[in-house]
Amino acid sequence: MRTSKNAGLAVASVLLSATPLFADDGGINLVDTLWVLVAGFLVFFMNAGFAFVETGFTRAKNTVNILAKNFIVFALAAIAYWAIGYGFMFGDGNPFVGLTSFLVGEKSTAPVTNIPVFAFFFFQLAFAAAGCSIISGAVAERIKFLSFIIFGTLMVIFIYPVTGHWIWGGGWLGSIGFHDFAGSTAVHSVGGWCALIGIMLLGPRLGKYRQDGSPKAIPGHSIPLATLGGFILWLGWFGFNPGSELAMDANVPRIALTTGLASCTGIVSAMTVSWVISGKPDLSMIINGCLAGLVAITAPCAVVTTVGAIIIGLVAGSLVVFSVYFFDKLHIDDPVGALSVHLVNGIWGTLAVGLFAAPGYVDNVNGLLYGGGFKQLTTQIIGVVAVGAFVSVMALVIWSIIKATYGLRVSREEEIGGLDIGEMGIEGYSGFQIFTTES
Repeated sequence: MRTSKNAGLAVASVLLSATPLFADDGGINLVDTLWVLVAGFLVFFMNAGFAFVETGFTRAKNTVNILAKNFIVFALAAIAYWAIGYGFMFGDGNPFVGLTSFLVGEKSTAPVTNIPVFAFFFFQLAFAAAGCSIISGAVAERIKFLSFIIFGTLMVIFIYPVTGHWIWGGGWLGSIGFHDFAGSTAVHSVGGWCALIGIMLLGPRLGKYRQDGSPKAIPGHSIPLATLGGFILWLGWFGFNPGSELAMDANVPRIALTTGLASCTGIVSAMTVSWVISGKPDLSMIINGCLAGLVAITAPCAVVTTVGAIIIGLVAGSLVVFSVYFFDKLHIDDPVGALSVHLVNGIWGTLAVGLFAAPGYVDNVNGLLYGGGFKQLTTQIIGVVAVGAFVSVMALVIWSIIKATYGLRVSREEEIGGLDIGEMGIEGYSGFQIFTTES
């Protein structure tokens, strides 16, 4: 047994070493490639998580519509990102937008050399699709199916890649030291800003606000489905954040740990705050607290200590609860809390880099609380404002054009009857009685 064990250790040592077994003549590392692909597969599976969370938090009469949006979003993103989006994001160009390398193929390039360009493309594609999925839940239960498809496609073609180029593609934000490791701003805030503009142009769902202006709860039809979606997203994030290292190295386990700790403290914080406010521990807030912690830790996961991750998650869980109530007071109707999770906590996570980044980690980023002064925090604020302004303006233009031409919102009759029948022609729960009132 001892001999067998030693032999096994010897084989493992060879397999994990930088030998020709794991590197081809072009310098490609096969272990890194395998890890990035597996991480990309996990991020891809997050589409199921988004689908289930959004469906569970909304009414049964809109089930098929929401599932269909989340199913098709990856296909649309893949084609749009392959044809144009990747070129805008990672093509050679200028500090503001890449302009070459459209139609990803053998001659396309990537900013890393340890993995094939196709592995890098697939991982980035999964991120682009995730950003588009954020919008789906925020505009649920009243948007036309085709309107969402058009906006989502144009977002992946231009809006997401341009800001992504600024941050990750060699653009101007990256050059001034803006740090967003896995996309609190690049993915989550971008999706959040697009969703916010869409909600404002759509207006609230019928029956959401009473005549006196007070909000009326519209419960989701399947909390078990939403909970399953939350677990899937939670799992997927361990590809989302650690996979962004783009290599299987010593940083990956630490990034996984900071990701996990922030999500757990986000859960505890959201549960506690909602319990104090409402008198009951709200499971919907618990689920969103987990997601809020994950979004918030996405930017700083590689540059913070475990203590920093815990604090970031605690703040995120509290923010998501107060944010949901805040948007309701403004009559911004977000059925699933996407704005509170992705926009608010995307901003918080980005700013947290400037506060909690500890010296000695990735890129030597140093935050205010670790003796770095206000330099990094100022840079993070610049990035948040610049991305928010650009995305909001572009989203307003695109949403407005769609509204003026094809229209954004289904008819009153379709909304009351449910988008499954009006838009999709099929019921999610055939044979069950679905109540079709305004609320």
